Amino acid sequence: MFKEFVFKWYPVILAFICLLYSVGLSILGKSDEALYSAHWPGTILLFALTIRQRRR
Repeated sequence: MFKEFVFKWYPVILAFICLLYSVGLSILGKSDEALYSAHWPGTILLFALTIRQRRR
C-alpha cells in the first residue's frame, strides 16, 4: 500500500521537498539560489506529467 502510494505520488513528494528547499534558502537570505531552485518543482511535475502521458 505504502509502496504504491509512493510510486504514484513520488513527483509531487519530490517537488514539495524542492519547494521547501527553496523556501529554506530564501529564509537564510540566499535569494539568488532560492530563485534558481524555485523552478525545480514545476519542472519536475511537468516532466512527470509528460512521461506518464507517453507511457499510455
